Amino acid sequence: MQLSKLLERVEVLECRASLDTQITGISYDSRKTKPGELFVAITGYETDGHKYIPKALENGAAVILCERKPETDVPYVMVASSREALAEVSACWFDYPANKMTMIGVTGTNGKTSITYILKHLLETACGAKVGLVGTIQNMIGDEVLETERTTPESYELQKLFAQMQSAGCTHVLMEVSSHALYLHRADEIPFEVGIFTNLTEDHLDFHKTMDEYCRAKSILFRRCKTGVVNLDDAYESRIVRDATCKVMTYSAENNRADLVAKNIRLKSDRIEMEVVTGIDICRIELGIPGGFTVYNALAVVQAGLALGISLPDIAAAMKTAKGVKGRVEVVPTPGKPYTVLIDYSHTPDSLENVLKTVHGFCKGRVIAVFGCGGDRDPIKRPVMGEIAGRLADLSVVTSDNPRTEDPNEIIRQIVEGMKHAQHPYEVIENRVQAIGWAMDNAKENDIIVLCGKGHETYQEINHVKHHLDEREVVASYLENER
Repeated sequence: MQLSKLLERVEVLECRASLDTQITGISYDSRKTKPGELFVAITGYETDGHKYIPKALENGAAVILCERKPETDVPYVMVASSREALAEVSACWFDYPANKMTMIGVTGTNGKTSITYILKHLLETACGAKVGLVGTIQNMIGDEVLETERTTPESYELQKLFAQMQSAGCTHVLMEVSSHALYLHRADEIPFEVGIFTNLTEDHLDFHKTMDEYCRAKSILFRRCKTGVVNLDDAYESRIVRDATCKVMTYSAENNRADLVAKNIRLKSDRIEMEVVTGIDICRIELGIPGGFTVYNALAVVQAGLALGISLPDIAAAMKTAKGVKGRVEVVPTPGKPYTVLIDYSHTPDSLENVLKTVHGFCKGRVIAVFGCGGDRDPIKRPVMGEIAGRLADLSVVTSDNPRTEDPNEIIRQIVEGMKHAQHPYEVIENRVQAIGWAMDNAKENDIIVLCGKGHETYQEINHVKHHLDEREVVASYLENER
């Protein structure tokens, strides 16, 4: 592709390269650069791609796209933001695949994964659509599963994935859109038909620093979509709506001002039931996933379905057959035991509080929480989560999550700071496998053990190394060794 074609949407500050140059590919990692490629030098938070321009040239880069003039005399194109430019040239390279599908983005602290999976089922069931999914647990092209490293890939990989989806016949794409992806321009050049806002609670403050900055990053989605679906009951709703440039449709379980309101909510041990009211219509919704937060996930899906032109009866019929998501209030088999073990990806204060309240709603014995906090992440939430567990769990086991490069015992100490006035007892066991075993040893009839924080993850990250740790296997192994 000619350089002039690649740059058609890029705001160029200075060009010292022939626009007729034939570009053979795009790279932003100098180690992977091949002859004839355009190398994009990204200014990152851990390193600066401009330092690797010589390596990219050594590997055969034809032109450098950069924010600062290279130190050597080489063909280059200078721009104000190489991250924005990477998104623009990547979309062009793959011939704007997102423009050829219906794009739906979901952002917020909690609920993104569940909403995308339920909405995927809705689109497949009610519309017969082939759906691509970009998410925390995995990426999917229809039923084909692709592993993923982070919620939203870098813009080049994202556009490449869209091209694969479009080529495979996908008509719709569902994306979990992280605040990092929005702020760092990974999600640029995506024409979202619908954007969904779930909620905003304390998370990622190691990156965004303040809740206002975190909210500002999330609100970017609602300047990129045609219709915004917004949770009216969230404290940050007014900020999201105020900054939105799209049409906004709201949902609520509490406020009759919303465009979609839940009424007569019934929380069962295995499902939720409710009526949803749109102002002109009313319909009974049943979804086989327990929990008060499931009400909000269901409302988001219903409102998004309506925004996409699906009828309320068709939405209700599809919701009735939707299943839960791995690692979200997932029941782990414990044959012959009088207690229950659940796995949940509750790694934020809000999600921990939600899951513990949910389990209390159907637990006939004690709620036992096994939890920790990740290292190299927002430390402010650690004592907050300790306080929540001490207040809501009948018994807590404080353990290690993904300590990464931090001392796990120091992380635990910070959690326990919040448990000084705990209403219920707690135990500290740093080794997560041993902590799970201790909880199972001490569980009584009708107790429910909630393994919080890991969810779908099957590893524990320590000093940049991911060690295999699947809590389903831990539970099964423990039961096997008991025999």
